[in-house]
Amino acid sequence: MSDTRERLLDAAETLYAARGVDAVSLREILQEAGARNATAVQYHFGDRAGILRAIFARHAPEVEARRHALLDAYEDGEQGVRPLAAALVRPMAARLADASGRFYLQIWADVLNRPEPLVPMAVLDDPRDSLCRWRTLVEPLLEEDAARLHRRFTAILYAAIELARRARSGPRTDDRLFTSYLIDVVAAILGAPVSPETRRLAAERDAARR
Repeated sequence: MSDTRERLLDAAETLYAARGVDAVSLREILQEAGARNATAVQYHFGDRAGILRAIFARHAPEVEARRHALLDAYEDGEQGVRPLAAALVRPMAARLADASGRFYLQIWADVLNRPEPLVPMAVLDDPRDSLCRWRTLVEPLLEEDAARLHRRFTAILYAAIELARRARSGPRTDDRLFTSYLIDVVAAILGAPVSPETRRLAAERDAARR
């Protein structure tokens, strides 16, 4: 059964990365995996959201270990916005090195970059998760208005989209320059001041909501 599960995950990764999550049916995943049992997807994953959770769980151990190690280094004294930008980017950029990782990056961006994520982002509130820990460490470095306007999510989303774009164009022999520059841009996003115009418009919006 585990072999069938892995083949289904491989098929889902390939199809979702190539065509987008919304364009792929469960039946197509079954066919791509060569599964004979028509209920295999439901048995192993339940539904599309279950498949996506399983894909993310497949890559989570490496990503989580890398990010927690970088956050440990930050807490041990490597202060500033850029080390935190690196802690966001580098663990994901490491997934560019293999085909499954590149599929994962494209799927992650697809799931994240929509009004309502397909998979609940509960990890953002789980203190054991590296992204939750990252958000907590970034918050004191942000202007109050920047934090209120979801600057951290903007950085997460931008990094995800750029990593997916790079993954679609891969594989490359060397991703170091791309990764370093992406860290620079994410650091700039996190550190950019909030303009007087944006402050005024945000205040007007908040007043209208009361």
